[in-house]
Amino acid sequence: MDHFDILVIGGGINGAGIARDAAGRGYSVCLCEKGDFAGGTSSASTKLFHGGLRYLEYFEFRLVREALIEREVLLRAMPHISWPMRFVLPLHQEMRFESETPASKFLSFVMPWLKGRRPEWMIRFGLFLYDHLGGRKILPGTSTLDLTRDEAGRSLKPFFRKAFEYSDCWVEDSRLVILNLRDAQARGAEINARTAVKSARRENGKWHAELAGPGGTRSITASLVVNAAGPWIDHVLGSVFGHNDAHNVRLVRGSHIVVKKKFDHDRSYFFQNADGRIIFAIPYERDYTLIGTTDADHDDPMVKPEISDAETDYLCAMASEYFAEPVKREDIVWTYSGVRPLYDDGAGKAQAATREYVIRPDPVVGEGRLLNVFGGKITTYRKLAEAVLEKAGPLLGRERPEWTAGVALPGGDFPVDGYDQLLQRFGDRYPFVERKVMQRLVRHHGTEVPEILGDAKSLADLGRDFGNGLHECELKWFVQREWAASAEDILFRRTRLGIRMNAAQIGEVAQWIANTTMP
Repeated sequence: MDHFDILVIGGGINGAGIARDAAGRGYSVCLCEKGDFAGGTSSASTKLFHGGLRYLEYFEFRLVREALIEREVLLRAMPHISWPMRFVLPLHQEMRFESETPASKFLSFVMPWLKGRRPEWMIRFGLFLYDHLGGRKILPGTSTLDLTRDEAGRSLKPFFRKAFEYSDCWVEDSRLVILNLRDAQARGAEINARTAVKSARRENGKWHAELAGPGGTRSITASLVVNAAGPWIDHVLGSVFGHNDAHNVRLVRGSHIVVKKKFDHDRSYFFQNADGRIIFAIPYERDYTLIGTTDADHDDPMVKPEISDAETDYLCAMASEYFAEPVKREDIVWTYSGVRPLYDDGAGKAQAATREYVIRPDPVVGEGRLLNVFGGKITTYRKLAEAVLEKAGPLLGRERPEWTAGVALPGGDFPVDGYDQLLQRFGDRYPFVERKVMQRLVRHHGTEVPEILGDAKSLADLGRDFGNGLHECELKWFVQREWAASAEDILFRRTRLGIRMNAAQIGEVAQWIANTTMP
């Protein structure tokens, strides 16, 4: 029976980050994910490494500072799947009065706030904090835009004449999970997809766990278990550990719509609504605009999250308050929803629930050898992993130093500003690959592109073409190296090519996988 120092339950970003960090410290690690990696929350984010500008309103300064610092740490480690992005925050015009009396000045000052939107002075102060809390070095600071002259104003209603522009970062969320898992595996971790932990019990000072996966059932032992099952954390406590009264997480559904492209530039928009909420409108997959997210309580983790009609109408209406051309239901080409497993702090509104992560030994199960991981956000996954290992070291009797800061993920071993040079280099090496296809390949695989394309001298050498630049050689890579087992795994998580493919093309990918036996 195999023995591991740490058994990690959950293959989202938290579990993947913990497994990578632990393996790099020399611990033996087994990670199990009941479905596909990043199959839940971690592929349904807004795809941002960001500090969380709106969290300043809830005085979560520690969280915002940590996230702001992490943006640049993460950029350096994964410049292929993450890059700087500028956000345009249009300002609502203040009310104008015919006479300048003390009362009219006061109303001009507070009226936007009374309408649910932050007044200009508050936004400016928040952005000042945002620029300076995290020791920003790579990203440019906030600037002011004249929307009557700047191209960012062309797609907006003429009402908007002024905006602030600030920095955050884009990240390919599901690829972030896969690359962390690949690095964990390269450092010795055992990574198991579609493998459920059916039961775990303490016996003679060890955990005895039963695993069920594609190869059948298997028994292992572990010194420590980390429950990083995200929305299913309480379910795991019940089904695996027999703790049926666990109520630790508040499930909040976030939904997004993807519509036909609303603007031609590469900046994003930050829109604030009269109800106090905000949404983003972000350039997506070249031809689209991503709009989201919502905050709605989600009662049952076993029910697949799907966007509701009310959420769809809300996102369309809110975006239409800003865009000169309204966002209509018929513009929508795809939607997705995820469930955030927020630590239940008793907040009245879903949008106010804390995004802080909480790591604690289970008070009921495991004699302190079961660590539950609650909450968190994608930007702070690496710091969360360090916090878990800080608790795990003393329990294992072998404390090891932190190491992940600045260490590149697979394919990310090039300078943070080196994407264009890498694109040029691989474009010269494979001139028969269309530029937009090579752009995607470099964004997905970084310096590993030659490992996928090999010694190809023509498109024919890449194997069968499944459309939109997806060739057989890349399919083999996803199956052999990245645990993909279905068309959905490849077309909606390893890539997002499924958005632009028709049913017949998706069926051909599925058939290829079904007919292909990998070594």
